[in-house]
Amino acid sequence: MWWDELERLPEARGVDRARFEAEIKPAAEPVVMRGLVSDWPAIAAARDGTEALAGHLKVRSREQPLDVWIAEAGLNGRFFYGEGLTGLNHRRERSTVGGLLERLVRDETSAAPEAVYAGGVPLDRHLPELLGEVPMPLLAPETERLTSLWLGNRVRTAAHWDLAQNLAGVIAGRRRFILFPPESIGDLYVGPIDVTLAGQPTSLVDFHAPDFEAFPRFREAMKAARVAELGPADVIYIPSLWFHHVETLSPVGAMVNFWWRDGPAWMKTPQLTLMHALLTMRDLPPPEKRAWRAFFDHYIFGEDAVDHIPEAARGVLGPMTSERRQSLSAVLARSLAR
Repeated sequence: MWWDELERLPEARGVDRARFEAEIKPAAEPVVMRGLVSDWPAIAAARDGTEALAGHLKVRSREQPLDVWIAEAGLNGRFFYGEGLTGLNHRRERSTVGGLLERLVRDETSAAPEAVYAGGVPLDRHLPELLGEVPMPLLAPETERLTSLWLGNRVRTAAHWDLAQNLAGVIAGRRRFILFPPESIGDLYVGPIDVTLAGQPTSLVDFHAPDFEAFPRFREAMKAARVAELGPADVIYIPSLWFHHVETLSPVGAMVNFWWRDGPAWMKTPQLTLMHALLTMRDLPPPEKRAWRAFFDHYIFGEDAVDHIPEAARGVLGPMTSERRQSLSAVLARSLAR
Protein backbone atom coordinates (compact mmCIF):
# COMPACT_ATOMS: atom_id res chain seq x y z
CA MET A 1 0.00 0.00 0.00
CA TRP A 2 1.00 3.60 -0.51
CA TRP A 3 1.79 4.17 3.15
CA ASP A 4 4.60 1.60 3.01
CA GLU A 5 6.66 4.22 1.16
CA LEU A 6 6.03 7.04 3.61
CA GLU A 7 8.57 8.66 5.88
CA ARG A 8 8.54 7.05 9.32
CA LEU A 9 7.85 9.15 12.36
CA PRO A 10 10.94 9.86 14.46
CA GLU A 11 11.33 7.74 17.57
CA ALA A 12 12.65 8.68 20.98
CA ARG A 13 13.62 6.48 23.91
CA GLY A 14 14.21 7.27 27.53
CA VAL A 15 12.05 10.39 27.38
CA ASP A 16 11.22 11.96 30.74
CA ARG A 17 9.03 14.97 31.53
CA ALA A 18 11.93 17.43 31.42
CA ARG A 19 13.01 16.32 27.95
CA PHE A 20 9.43 16.23 26.72
CA GLU A 21 8.86 19.81 27.86
CA ALA A 22 12.22 21.11 26.64
CA GLU A 23 12.57 19.33 23.29
CA ILE A 24 9.53 17.49 22.00
CA LYS A 25 6.64 19.86 22.71
CA PRO A 26 8.40 23.02 21.47
CA ALA A 27 9.22 21.29 18.17
CA ALA A 28 5.47 20.68 17.60
CA GLU A 29 6.21 17.54 15.59
CA PRO A 30 4.75 14.06 16.22
CA VAL A 31 7.06 11.55 17.88
CA VAL A 32 6.82 7.87 18.86
CA MET A 33 8.18 6.81 22.24
CA ARG A 34 8.65 3.05 22.38
CA GLY A 35 7.87 1.20 25.60
CA LEU A 36 7.12 4.36 27.56
CA VAL A 37 4.17 2.90 29.51
CA SER A 38 5.32 -0.71 29.83
CA ASP A 39 4.44 -0.64 33.55
CA TRP A 40 0.68 -0.30 32.96
CA PRO A 41 -1.03 -3.37 34.51
CA ALA A 42 -3.56 -3.58 31.67
CA ILE A 43 -0.71 -4.24 29.24
CA ALA A 44 0.45 -7.17 31.34
CA ALA A 45 -3.10 -8.53 31.35
CA ALA A 46 -3.38 -8.16 27.57
CA ARG A 47 -0.29 -10.31 27.06
CA ASP A 48 -2.36 -13.23 28.37
CA GLY A 49 -5.01 -12.73 25.70
CA THR A 50 -8.24 -10.91 25.05
CA GLU A 51 -10.17 -12.71 27.78
CA ALA A 52 -7.57 -11.71 30.36
CA LEU A 53 -7.68 -8.09 29.18
CA ALA A 54 -11.48 -8.12 29.20
CA GLY A 55 -11.50 -9.45 32.75
CA HIS A 56 -9.00 -6.81 33.87
CA LEU A 57 -11.03 -3.95 32.39
CA LYS A 58 -14.48 -5.26 33.25
CA VAL A 59 -13.92 -5.42 37.00
CA ARG A 60 -12.75 -1.80 36.85
CA SER A 61 -15.72 -0.58 34.82
CA ARG A 62 -19.10 0.80 35.77
CA GLU A 63 -22.47 -0.10 34.31
CA GLN A 64 -22.55 3.32 32.70
CA PRO A 65 -24.16 3.40 29.21
CA LEU A 66 -22.06 4.50 26.24
CA ASP A 67 -22.34 4.63 22.45
CA VAL A 68 -20.88 1.71 20.53
CA TRP A 69 -20.36 2.11 16.77
CA ILE A 70 -21.10 -0.93 14.59
CA ALA A 71 -20.47 -1.34 10.85
CA GLU A 72 -21.15 -4.26 8.52
CA ALA A 73 -18.21 -6.55 7.85
CA GLY A 74 -18.16 -5.60 4.16
CA LEU A 75 -17.18 -2.01 5.00
CA ASN A 76 -13.75 -3.19 6.17
CA GLY A 77 -13.85 -1.15 9.35
CA ARG A 78 -14.40 2.20 7.64
CA PHE A 79 -16.88 4.30 9.60
CA PHE A 80 -18.11 7.02 7.27
CA TYR A 81 -21.05 8.97 5.92
CA GLY A 82 -23.85 7.47 3.89
CA GLU A 83 -24.33 8.05 0.18
CA GLY A 84 -24.01 11.71 -0.74
CA LEU A 85 -22.65 12.54 2.72
CA THR A 86 -26.13 12.16 4.17
CA GLY A 87 -26.65 9.95 7.18
CA LEU A 88 -24.06 7.39 8.24
CA ASN A 89 -22.88 4.04 6.90
CA HIS A 90 -23.03 2.51 10.38
CA ARG A 91 -25.32 2.27 13.36
CA ARG A 92 -24.88 3.14 16.99
CA GLU A 93 -26.11 1.11 19.92
CA ARG A 94 -26.12 1.74 23.63
CA SER A 95 -24.05 -0.67 25.67
CA THR A 96 -21.50 -0.65 28.48
CA VAL A 97 -17.76 -1.24 28.64
CA GLY A 98 -18.53 -4.73 29.94
CA GLY A 99 -20.97 -5.43 27.13
CA LEU A 100 -18.48 -4.29 24.50
CA LEU A 101 -15.73 -6.44 26.03
CA GLU A 102 -17.99 -9.50 25.94
CA ARG A 103 -18.69 -8.87 22.27
CA LEU A 104 -15.00 -8.47 21.42
CA VAL A 105 -14.15 -11.75 23.12
CA ARG A 106 -17.00 -13.51 21.33
CA ASP A 107 -16.15 -12.08 17.89
CA GLU A 108 -12.38 -12.43 18.08
CA THR A 109 -12.31 -15.78 16.27
CA SER A 110 -15.09 -14.94 13.80
CA ALA A 111 -14.08 -15.05 10.14
CA ALA A 112 -16.02 -11.89 9.27
CA PRO A 113 -17.13 -9.99 12.36
CA GLU A 114 -18.85 -6.64 12.21
CA ALA A 115 -16.56 -3.73 12.94
CA VAL A 116 -17.26 -2.43 16.43
CA TYR A 117 -15.68 0.12 18.73
CA ALA A 118 -16.20 2.78 21.33
CA GLY A 119 -13.93 5.81 21.21
CA GLY A 120 -13.09 8.62 23.59
CA VAL A 121 -14.61 6.78 26.56
CA PRO A 122 -13.87 8.99 29.62
CA LEU A 123 -12.16 6.90 32.27
CA ASP A 124 -13.43 9.01 35.16
CA ARG A 125 -17.00 8.14 34.20
CA HIS A 126 -16.71 4.58 32.89
CA LEU A 127 -13.54 3.06 34.36
CA PRO A 128 -12.53 5.23 37.34
CA GLU A 129 -10.43 2.48 38.92
CA LEU A 130 -8.31 2.32 35.77
CA LEU A 131 -7.28 5.98 36.07
CA GLY A 132 -4.68 5.30 38.74
CA GLU A 133 -3.24 2.42 36.71
CA VAL A 134 -2.44 4.42 33.58
CA PRO A 135 -0.17 7.25 34.72
CA MET A 136 1.28 9.50 32.03
CA PRO A 137 4.80 10.37 33.20
CA LEU A 138 5.24 13.15 30.63
CA LEU A 139 2.49 15.33 32.09
CA ALA A 140 2.75 17.19 35.38
CA PRO A 141 0.22 15.90 37.94
CA GLU A 142 -1.56 19.26 38.01
CA THR A 143 -2.06 19.33 34.23
CA GLU A 144 -5.79 19.33 33.48
CA ARG A 145 -6.48 16.53 31.01
CA LEU A 146 -9.14 14.25 29.57
CA THR A 147 -8.11 10.59 29.81
CA SER A 148 -10.04 8.28 27.50
CA LEU A 149 -10.21 4.66 26.36
CA TRP A 150 -10.45 3.46 22.74
CA LEU A 151 -11.66 -0.11 22.47
CA GLY A 152 -12.66 -2.18 19.45
CA ASN A 153 -11.63 -4.59 16.72
CA ARG A 154 -10.27 -3.90 13.22
CA VAL A 155 -11.56 -0.37 12.63
CA ARG A 156 -10.41 2.76 10.84
CA THR A 157 -10.77 6.31 12.15
CA ALA A 158 -10.84 8.79 9.25
CA ALA A 159 -8.14 11.45 9.16
CA HIS A 160 -9.14 14.34 11.42
CA TRP A 161 -7.62 16.96 13.65
CA ASP A 162 -8.03 17.63 17.38
CA LEU A 163 -7.68 20.98 19.09
CA ALA A 164 -5.97 19.45 22.10
CA GLN A 165 -2.52 17.95 22.21
CA ASN A 166 -2.56 14.19 22.48
CA LEU A 167 -0.46 11.46 24.06
CA ALA A 168 -1.83 8.03 23.17
CA GLY A 169 -0.54 4.78 24.67
CA VAL A 170 -1.39 1.35 23.25
CA ILE A 171 -2.59 -1.33 25.66
CA ALA A 172 -3.37 -4.17 23.24
CA GLY A 173 -3.03 -4.86 19.52
CA ARG A 174 -1.20 -2.88 16.86
CA ARG A 175 -2.21 0.47 15.39
CA ARG A 176 -1.11 2.37 12.32
CA PHE A 177 -1.05 6.16 12.50
CA ILE A 178 -0.77 8.23 9.32
CA LEU A 179 -0.21 11.89 10.11
CA PHE A 180 -0.29 15.12 8.13
CA PRO A 181 0.75 18.65 9.18
CA PRO A 182 -1.99 21.28 9.47
CA GLU A 183 -0.79 22.82 6.21
CA SER A 184 -2.12 19.74 4.36
CA ILE A 185 -5.74 20.72 5.04
CA GLY A 186 -6.33 21.80 1.44
CA ASP A 187 -5.06 18.48 0.09
CA LEU A 188 -7.09 16.24 2.40
CA TYR A 189 -10.57 17.17 1.17
CA VAL A 190 -12.06 17.69 4.60
CA GLY A 191 -15.82 17.23 4.86
CA PRO A 192 -18.45 19.42 6.54
CA ILE A 193 -17.39 21.18 9.72
CA ASP A 194 -20.87 21.22 11.26
CA VAL A 195 -22.12 17.74 10.27
CA THR A 196 -19.42 15.35 11.39
CA LEU A 197 -18.96 11.69 12.23
CA ALA A 198 -17.87 12.20 15.83
CA GLY A 199 -17.43 15.90 16.45
CA GLN A 200 -14.35 16.67 14.33
CA PRO A 201 -14.30 17.34 10.57
CA THR A 202 -12.74 14.43 8.68
CA SER A 203 -11.08 13.74 5.34
CA LEU A 204 -13.43 12.31 2.71
CA VAL A 205 -10.65 10.21 1.16
CA ASP A 206 -10.79 6.45 1.62
CA PHE A 207 -7.17 5.71 2.49
CA HIS A 208 -7.50 2.09 1.39
CA ALA A 209 -8.68 3.12 -2.08
CA PRO A 210 -7.94 6.79 -2.81
CA ASP A 211 -10.01 8.18 -5.68
CA PHE A 212 -7.53 10.48 -7.39
CA GLU A 213 -10.09 11.64 -9.95
CA ALA A 214 -12.35 12.97 -7.21
CA PHE A 215 -9.48 13.99 -4.90
CA PRO A 216 -6.44 14.77 -7.09
CA ARG A 217 -4.64 16.94 -4.53
CA PHE A 218 -4.48 13.99 -2.14
CA ARG A 219 -1.26 13.05 -3.96
CA GLU A 220 0.28 16.20 -2.48
CA ALA A 221 -0.96 15.25 0.99
CA MET A 222 0.70 11.86 0.58
CA LYS A 223 4.04 13.58 0.01
CA ALA A 224 3.75 15.31 3.40
CA ALA A 225 2.40 12.28 5.27
CA ARG A 226 4.30 10.33 7.92
CA VAL A 227 3.51 6.91 9.31
CA ALA A 228 4.12 4.86 12.45
CA GLU A 229 2.98 1.50 13.75
CA LEU A 230 2.59 1.16 17.50
CA GLY A 231 2.35 -1.89 19.70
CA PRO A 232 1.64 -2.38 23.40
CA ALA A 233 3.42 0.12 25.68
CA ASP A 234 4.29 2.47 22.79
CA VAL A 235 3.14 6.10 23.00
CA ILE A 236 2.66 8.64 20.23
CA TYR A 237 2.65 12.41 20.71
CA ILE A 238 0.31 14.25 18.32
CA PRO A 239 0.56 18.05 18.45
CA SER A 240 -2.53 20.22 18.22
CA LEU A 241 -4.20 20.37 14.78
CA TRP A 242 -2.13 17.59 13.17
CA PHE A 243 -4.36 15.37 11.06
CA HIS A 244 -4.21 11.68 11.96
CA HIS A 245 -5.74 8.58 10.41
CA VAL A 246 -5.75 5.62 12.81
CA GLU A 247 -6.26 1.96 11.99
CA THR A 248 -6.36 -1.01 14.33
CA LEU A 249 -4.43 -3.86 12.72
CA SER A 250 -5.29 -6.59 15.23
CA PRO A 251 -8.50 -8.53 15.98
CA VAL A 252 -8.77 -6.56 19.23
CA GLY A 253 -7.24 -3.23 20.11
CA ALA A 254 -7.19 -1.03 23.20
CA MET A 255 -5.57 2.35 23.73
CA VAL A 256 -5.66 5.14 26.31
CA ASN A 257 -5.11 8.73 25.30
CA PHE A 258 -4.56 11.98 27.17
CA TRP A 259 -5.87 15.26 25.72
CA TRP A 260 -4.78 18.60 27.15
CA ARG A 261 -4.27 22.23 26.19
CA ASP A 262 -1.49 24.57 27.26
CA GLY A 263 -3.35 27.83 26.68
CA PRO A 264 -5.16 29.79 29.40
CA ALA A 265 -8.05 27.84 30.92
CA TRP A 266 -10.55 30.55 29.88
CA MET A 267 -9.80 30.22 26.16
CA LYS A 268 -12.55 28.79 24.00
CA THR A 269 -11.93 26.81 20.81
CA PRO A 270 -10.72 28.91 17.85
CA GLN A 271 -13.21 26.94 15.76
CA LEU A 272 -15.79 29.40 17.09
CA THR A 273 -13.77 32.15 15.43
CA LEU A 274 -13.83 30.17 12.19
CA MET A 275 -17.61 29.82 12.42
CA HIS A 276 -17.97 33.55 13.16
CA ALA A 277 -15.72 34.37 10.19
CA LEU A 278 -18.14 32.50 7.93
CA LEU A 279 -20.69 35.14 8.92
CA THR A 280 -18.41 38.16 8.73
CA MET A 281 -15.54 37.55 6.28
CA ARG A 282 -15.78 34.63 3.87
CA ASP A 283 -18.01 36.33 1.29
CA LEU A 284 -16.26 39.71 1.30
CA PRO A 285 -14.75 40.98 -1.96
CA PRO A 286 -11.18 39.66 -2.42
CA PRO A 287 -9.49 43.06 -1.75
CA GLU A 288 -11.28 43.34 1.60
CA LYS A 289 -10.38 39.78 2.53
CA ARG A 290 -6.72 40.52 1.81
CA ALA A 291 -6.94 43.60 4.00
CA TRP A 292 -8.50 41.68 6.87
CA ARG A 293 -5.79 39.05 6.59
CA ALA A 294 -3.25 41.82 7.20
CA PHE A 295 -5.24 43.01 10.21
CA PHE A 296 -5.39 39.51 11.71
CA ASP A 297 -1.66 39.08 11.12
CA HIS A 298 -1.12 42.35 12.97
CA TYR A 299 -3.51 42.05 15.93
CA ILE A 300 -3.73 38.28 16.46
CA PHE A 301 -0.59 36.66 15.07
CA GLY A 302 1.80 39.58 15.52
CA GLU A 303 3.97 40.19 18.59
CA ASP A 304 4.13 44.00 18.90
CA ALA A 305 0.73 45.23 17.76
CA VAL A 306 0.11 47.46 20.80
CA ASP A 307 3.60 48.35 21.99
CA HIS A 308 3.05 51.96 20.89
CA ILE A 309 -0.15 52.38 22.94
CA PRO A 310 0.15 53.29 26.64
CA GLU A 311 -0.77 50.24 28.72
CA ALA A 312 -3.64 51.98 30.48
CA ALA A 313 -5.17 52.94 27.11
CA ARG A 314 -5.07 49.56 25.34
CA GLY A 315 -8.66 48.58 26.10
CA VAL A 316 -9.55 45.11 24.82
CA LEU A 317 -6.12 44.91 23.19
CA GLY A 318 -4.54 44.70 26.64
CA PRO A 319 -3.99 41.54 28.71
CA MET A 320 -7.14 39.43 28.83
CA THR A 321 -8.59 40.13 32.25
CA SER A 322 -11.96 38.75 33.35
CA GLU A 323 -13.49 42.20 32.81
CA ARG A 324 -12.21 42.34 29.22
CA ARG A 325 -13.45 38.81 28.53
CA GLN A 326 -16.90 39.79 29.76
CA SER A 327 -16.85 42.94 27.65
CA LEU A 328 -15.85 41.09 24.48
CA SER A 329 -18.39 38.34 25.11
CA ALA A 330 -21.14 40.92 25.55
CA VAL A 331 -20.22 42.65 22.28
CA LEU A 332 -20.26 39.34 20.38
CA ALA A 333 -23.49 38.21 22.01
CA ARG A 334 -25.25 41.43 21.06
CA SER A 335 -24.02 41.24 17.47
CA LEU A 336 -25.13 37.61 17.05
CA ALA A 337 -28.54 38.33 18.56
CA ARG A 338 -29.39 40.93 15.91
